[in-house]
Amino acid sequence: MRFIHTADIHLDSPLKGLEVHADAPVDDIRGATRRAFDNLIDLAISEEVDFVLIAGDLYDGDWKDYNTGLFFADRMGRLQRAGVRVFIVSGNHDAASQITRTMPLPDNVILFSDKKPQSVPLDDLGVIIHGQSYSTRAVSENLAARYPPRTGNLLNIGLLHTSLTGREGHEEYAPCTLDQLRVKGYDYWALGHVHKREVVAADPWIIFPGNIQGRHIKERGAKSATLVTVADGRIVDLKERELDVLRWAVCQVDLAECGTKEAVYERVRAAMEKEHDLAEGRSLALRLRLQGSTPLHAELHARALHWSEEFRGIAASMGDVWLEKTQFRTSRRTSLEEAVGEDTPLSGLLRAIEELELGTDALTTLVPDLATLKTKLPPELLGEDSIFGKAPEELTELREEVKELLIGKLIQHGGES
Repeated sequence: MRFIHTADIHLDSPLKGLEVHADAPVDDIRGATRRAFDNLIDLAISEEVDFVLIAGDLYDGDWKDYNTGLFFADRMGRLQRAGVRVFIVSGNHDAASQITRTMPLPDNVILFSDKKPQSVPLDDLGVIIHGQSYSTRAVSENLAARYPPRTGNLLNIGLLHTSLTGREGHEEYAPCTLDQLRVKGYDYWALGHVHKREVVAADPWIIFPGNIQGRHIKERGAKSATLVTVADGRIVDLKERELDVLRWAVCQVDLAECGTKEAVYERVRAAMEKEHDLAEGRSLALRLRLQGSTPLHAELHARALHWSEEFRGIAASMGDVWLEKTQFRTSRRTSLEEAVGEDTPLSGLLRAIEELELGTDALTTLVPDLATLKTKLPPELLGEDSIFGKAPEELTELREEVKELLIGKLIQHGGES
């Protein structure tokens, strides 16, 4: 017997960070979660699995229309014709959807109750699955505490959308501890909510499979589902099966000792080609991070937009590679005094900028008028990619980039060769 454990599909969720670029494949980007889901369906059929577990966040909140639900129903029909059953608990994003509540599900799909834990026995397989869906978007209670203890000699599986004791970047929903899961006596805990694959424990198996398609640069690397093999009533094998169609990666390039534009281009191209090979034929979205001590530091920062477009051209020449962003984190090889002299009007101005302490306060504190502006902006402009949604450490990085830009411009204007 075999089954697939997946979670956090976020069907039809947009990919963030690429659509602003004119050369980006907008249709492919928008359809990435669907194509990854098709890979999941193909995997289930080709591996002849007995059932699929979806541990929450199948959807990405309320739908704009019924097309998302119709797509899902069609794929469930494929599984039904292949004899594959599907078991789902809704997560926080699913609970936010109003349309989902009215969409009828195919006969091979079981959505667990959101009122209390529900147990579904599969007598033909010697399996019983325990689960509970979310009734609201924010669930702060320990749902696992109410799950029933182990049932008989069956293979017991717990299906749960949870943050456990907390995971960076994820809201603390349905919190519980490892011991609170173990005490139930189950053979496998199929978890969801955390988008990075994690084998939490092996006795019993407690797994976050991660999501099947990265949606932005923070969800980089391979994205997959877990294929589980059972023999003689016990789990004998687990395999990670990659399903993503567009991969996100941070490409770090050390420009130390690069003294010419050609040397920079050569090093950047080599690093991009390496990431391209690692993607194994998938489309690739790159964030380029330049670092190291280089004599071109001032020019890089002073002409950051120009350099970014040059790097974008290198990426485009490889095919199916798009540059999401370039981060300039290089450093000067010489001091400002060595660059422009110790006692000149320009050196004094440069030192003043370099020593400027911008702090880590929120922008709405530094510039009070921004607080008023923030209240007038639509919600879609207040997300994590806006200046209002950035974490303090990201604002600090932004301020440092602004300082280096000013210094670079002044040094160039001052005649540095």
